[in-house]
Amino acid sequence: MKITFCGAAQTVTGSKHLITLNNGKKVLLDCGMFQGMGKDTDSLNRNFGFNPYEIDYVVLSHAHVDHSGLLPRLVKEGFKGKIYATSATIDITKALLLDSAYIQKQDIHFLNKKRLEEGRPLLQPFYTEEDVRKTFEFFHPVDYNLPYAIDEDVEIQLFDVGHIIGSATVFLKIKESGRVFRIAFSGDVGRYRDPILRSPQQFPQADYIILESTYGNKIHGPIETYAEDLKRNIQETCIGKKGKLIIPAFSVGRTQELLYALNELHLNGELSPIDCYVDSPLSTTITEIVKSHAECFNKSVQKLMKKDSDPFYFPGLRYITDKRDSQALNFNTKPCVIISASGMAEAGRVKHHIANSIENWRNTILLIGYCEPQSLGARLKTHPEEVGIFGNRYQVNATIHTINSMSAHADYNDLCQYLACQDYAEVKQLFIVHGEPDVQMDFKVRLMKKGFKDILIPEQFQECGLT
Repeated sequence: MKITFCGAAQTVTGSKHLITLNNGKKVLLDCGMFQGMGKDTDSLNRNFGFNPYEIDYVVLSHAHVDHSGLLPRLVKEGFKGKIYATSATIDITKALLLDSAYIQKQDIHFLNKKRLEEGRPLLQPFYTEEDVRKTFEFFHPVDYNLPYAIDEDVEIQLFDVGHIIGSATVFLKIKESGRVFRIAFSGDVGRYRDPILRSPQQFPQADYIILESTYGNKIHGPIETYAEDLKRNIQETCIGKKGKLIIPAFSVGRTQELLYALNELHLNGELSPIDCYVDSPLSTTITEIVKSHAECFNKSVQKLMKKDSDPFYFPGLRYITDKRDSQALNFNTKPCVIISASGMAEAGRVKHHIANSIENWRNTILLIGYCEPQSLGARLKTHPEEVGIFGNRYQVNATIHTINSMSAHADYNDLCQYLACQDYAEVKQLFIVHGEPDVQMDFKVRLMKKGFKDILIPEQFQECGLT
């Protein structure tokens, strides 16, 4: 048996890990899209490194596009098996993939107009909405905690990992040559004491672990402080300077965390009356899906919902879906909060809001999560004097603030707590994936000091035999 690391190998996106049994059976863990990789992004997403027709099963850890975004392309190129995930992950993935197909259609239309003028070959999207809808036929829901035999050789078990609604640690038992191989894949690990989701569950002892490392050498601020940080930014910008607070936020997870915190501030009488807009059709859709999966909420939210049936709504909140209403916000001079996708500020409506607001000293751009190094969000975190957006240069007169405590990814302490259920001596090999190389090296050194003996940071398409 072998594992081939086809994505998220010494980078943070494109999660794809292929397990190949000696009998030729193939199980793919995640099928994610590469994002924010500059000019290399397109070629990375067009080269799986394997034949989709030969894949028997896909097990999806969670819905984020960097873990699910190439599923329709997999189907388009010949995959005929089943895609296993929790029901919440399936519901959210469907919405994200439809949105991805729409964005590709818009981007390709824009790029091809220019290529046509230049006499260059026209581009094709990775997949269409029709391809996405065909992919829906292959989804198969699996409940948390219950072992599920997908055939006579492979059993899967999903454990809540607290990253987003429906996210899971994937635990596999694979029979081969009279033995049982135990393989754990973390997906993306969430935070402990998350305000909405349950903390990551323990998982059974593994022989091999594939572990994410996004923040493997960092410690986040206390998760309990982010509501206070959010309130301070609102007071300073909207109340003090009479400006706009622009918050780039991922449609899944981060937007709902912001709304939950704002609702909590309102319930406690700590939020001054202020207009708040969620300007993203996708975020609106995802929030409704999240509400439909209250079984994934932690006990505190379950208790709150007995007196507040909608923990993601408060007076002054308005969801914006129509493009014209979104554009009208640019001419709105009243103080307000605008929450909009994408979280890295690299695409979507928020990029327009930033371009419209960044030269005004009254405004604040609040960055609340991980940003790929080449993304607009990452560039803004360096506090530049000017920045390029849509091919134009803008003076950065707005305040740039960051809240690190809101990350949905585990930090170093969280990852160590996540691994505490394992007997390190029984783990034959630990593979560090889904992280930047310098972070992964630091993380490897720290894990070796804790007792893990064999730790590998695989390169893309590296094959590793399991013995």
